[in-house]
Amino acid sequence: MRMPRFAALASALLLAAGAALFGAGQATAAADFGYVALGDSYSSGVGAGNYDSASGNCKRTTRAYPALWAAAHAPQTFSFAACSGARTGDVMSGQLAPLNAGTDLVSITIGGNDAGFSDVMTTCVLQSEATCVSRVNQAKAYVDSTLPGQLDTVYNAIHSRSPGARVVVLGYPRFYKLNGTCVAGLSEGERKAINGASDHLNAAIAKRAADHGFAFASVASAFTGHEICSSSPWLHSVNWLNIGESYHPTAAGQSGGYLPVFTSAA
Repeated sequence: MRMPRFAALASALLLAAGAALFGAGQATAAADFGYVALGDSYSSGVGAGNYDSASGNCKRTTRAYPALWAAAHAPQTFSFAACSGARTGDVMSGQLAPLNAGTDLVSITIGGNDAGFSDVMTTCVLQSEATCVSRVNQAKAYVDSTLPGQLDTVYNAIHSRSPGARVVVLGYPRFYKLNGTCVAGLSEGERKAINGASDHLNAAIAKRAADHGFAFASVASAFTGHEICSSSPWLHSVNWLNIGESYHPTAAGQSGGYLPVFTSAA
């Protein structure tokens, strides 16, 4: 079984410390451990608040799972390149620079914006159930026909730049608890269709990740019981006062949902 790269680093550090303690020759320091976080708003932390003003419209925050993991594990280098609204083309054009042959760990969430999930949610909130389901099916068709090639392009580029890195591709949560506490808003049919689209997207991403030898980390189970319409949601519902945060994880969703899943996979 392949040892996760951070576990391998920890083992190397312990061996070096032991050698120094017992005088077994000259201890060799472990190599610098580099972590690069790529992707869209689910990785930058939109919805969690406390955004770094220097990140501008990318809306990166210390409450996002990449920053939380880096704070807990203290990699020698941490490059936080994820950006709100990013599509696969944006990763290719603006996020790959920090990757190099010395990068040990990469995380990424990408694909939701390519598939048009923001427009899906807008359509479902503002229009009829039939129109919502039709838009969902259109997004699923895109996931089947076009998204795999776009993911291949990104994954190939990551591997080319950082061939020795452990790459963790994280998925997206289901948005709704069916037959939950919501008394208004979308119909159950619309909620079921949206959840099905999330599962469809995750399955496509997982397949492409596996074919590239990358780890796929599903967050669906972690968010079960914390969807919209649950008693303890970790996702924002539609927020007309801050529309950009709608359907994104809260700070609790980042720390309680994404972070432990990523930590286990890293």
